Amino acid sequence: MSRTVFIIDDGAEFPYPGPGREAVSAHDYLMRAKPFAKRTRVVNLCSDYSYLGLGYYCALTAEARGDRILPSAEAMLWVGWKRIYRRALGDMERQLTKALRRSPDPDDAPGGPVTVCFGVCAENRFQHLARAVFDAFRCPILRVHYERAETAGGEVVYRITDVRVPNWKKLPAADRALFEKGLDAYTKRHRPTPALARGPRYTLAVLVDPKEAMPPSSPQAIERIVRVGASMGVKVETIGRRDLPRLAEFDALFIRETTALDHHTYRFAKRAETEGIPCIDDAMSILRCTNKVYLAELFRTNNIPSPRTRVIDKDNLEQVAQETAYPIVLKVPDGAFSRGVKRADDAGQMIALGREMLSRSALILSQEYLRTEYDWRIGILNGAPIFASKYFMARGHWQIINHAAKGAPDEGGFETVDLDAVPSAILDAALAAARPIGDGLYGVDTKLIGDRAVVIEVNDNPNLDAGVEDKVLKDGLWRTIVSDFIRRIEAAR
Repeated sequence: MSRTVFIIDDGAEFPYPGPGREAVSAHDYLMRAKPFAKRTRVVNLCSDYSYLGLGYYCALTAEARGDRILPSAEAMLWVGWKRIYRRALGDMERQLTKALRRSPDPDDAPGGPVTVCFGVCAENRFQHLARAVFDAFRCPILRVHYERAETAGGEVVYRITDVRVPNWKKLPAADRALFEKGLDAYTKRHRPTPALARGPRYTLAVLVDPKEAMPPSSPQAIERIVRVGASMGVKVETIGRRDLPRLAEFDALFIRETTALDHHTYRFAKRAETEGIPCIDDAMSILRCTNKVYLAELFRTNNIPSPRTRVIDKDNLEQVAQETAYPIVLKVPDGAFSRGVKRADDAGQMIALGREMLSRSALILSQEYLRTEYDWRIGILNGAPIFASKYFMARGHWQIINHAAKGAPDEGGFETVDLDAVPSAILDAALAAARPIGDGLYGVDTKLIGDRAVVIEVNDNPNLDAGVEDKVLKDGLWRTIVSDFIRRIEAAR
C-alpha cells in the first residue's frame, strides 16, 4: 500500500485518518533527520504558505531531502504572486467561460468562487476547470474567484480575478465534505489495487494524440509496444492531454506526441520530473532539442561536425544575405518535421524569406545546403545506438517531407539497415552529438559527404513506426525500449 504523509501545524488535529495516511506536525517534519521512503507522498497542509512562512520552509526542506511534496516551494510562490500566474490563466478562463455558458441562464450565472480540492470540485460543469487549476497550481485546496466581462465585440466571457489558498481548518461544511472527497480520491489514485499488484510489475503511460496528423508513432507501433510490454511484465496504457492529473498513477511516461516547449507535452515531462518518475522525453532534452539555435551552439562548442551555420536577426539579415554562398537553408529555431525550413537560391529570395520568418521568430538560422540522396537517422537510447534508417528525399524535392505538395504532405521512402552496415563516421558523429544532450531517446540526423559525416540536428522525439524503424529488429526494438524503462524505474526506486 502506498503511503501519504500530511504535514500540518499540529500533528494531533488531522481528522481524516485512513489506510496509508499519516499526519506529522510541521515541527516534527522539520526536525527529521532523513527523508521518507521513495514512494511516500507528502502533502503540505500548513496554514501558512506565504514566502518564508512555516509551510514554505517545509516545502524547501522536502525538496532538499528528495521528498515528493505537494505543493512545492515553487508552487507556493506561483499562487502567491498574481503578476506571475496571470499569464497562465488563458486556458482556465476558457474552461470557466465554457462551463458558465452551459448554465440554464448564462446571464444569471453566479459570481461566487469555485473551490477545488485535489482537482475535484462540487459542480460537474466545473470539473475541467478544476483539473486545469489543480494542474497549474498544484495546491491541495484552491479557491477561484471570477467575474463576468465582455469583449470589444460584445461577447460575454468570464475572467479569473484571483486564485487563493484557503485554510483547510476553516472551510465551511460543504467544502469540508468536498475536501474529504478530493483527499480520498487523491490518496486512492496512488494505491495499487490487489488485482494490479498480482499482475504486471510496472505501468508505463504512453502519451498520444489520436488526432495528430504526423505523430512520431503510428497506432500500429503503439499496439506493438503494448503487446511487448505485456510480455515483459509492464502494463502499457495510452493517455491523452487531459490525463495530467493521473500521471502519478504510473511508474514511467513515454511521450509519443510531437514535443514543444509551449505545449502540454513539456508540461507532462515537467510533471513526471516533479513526481519522480522516469520520462522519455525528459524536460531537459525537450528544451535542448527543440531549439536549433541551442543545437548549433552545442555543436560548435563540442566540435561536432555540422553544416556552416549563422544566427540571423532583423539587424544582420541583409549583411548575411550578401556574404552567403547559395543555395542556403533557412530555419526557424523550433520547427519540426521539416516545417519552418526554407531554401533560398539567391540574396533577394533569402531576404524575402528571412523577413517573413523573422516576423514570427526573433532569431532564425542560415545553414549550409548539403545535397544528398538521403539522410541517415541514428536512433540512440541511453548512449547506445538502437536503429539506423535512411530517409530519402521526397520525389522532386530537396527535403524528406514536402509540405508544399497538394493534399497530404509527400514523404520520401526509407531503408532501415543493420547497425553493422552504418559507416563508422556516421555512428561516431551521431553518438558524439547525442552525448551532451542527455541519456534519453534521440534521433540524430546526419549526412555523409564523401567520407565525412555531418550532423544536421538531434531530435528528442524521433519517429518509431511499425515496419520502419523496427524493420530490422522487429519486436527486439520495442523490447530494448521497454527494458530501458524497467531499468530507469528500478533505478528511481
